[in-house]
Amino acid sequence: MEKRIALIGIIVEDIESSVEINRILHEYREYLVGRMGIPYKAQNVAIISVVLDAPADITSSLAGKLGMLPGISVKTVYSKK
Repeated sequence: MEKRIALIGIIVEDIESSVEINRILHEYREYLVGRMGIPYKAQNVAIISVVLDAPADITSSLAGKLGMLPGISVKTVYSKK
């Protein structure tokens, strides 16, 4: 299956979900290129960017699992290649 580079943007409004976010990301570690987390204390949220090199169905599965967590917003952007 063809791999594509994708960026998953995650906004964490419920910090209690952080443990589950890390568990899910660990499941997909073979596809992760990198991640960056930014705590935004003024708004009491965290922003996480995750870069993947994976088939589209894998990326969608990961984004879907993350999006089902309470207090989590997720958006995905795919490369054109």
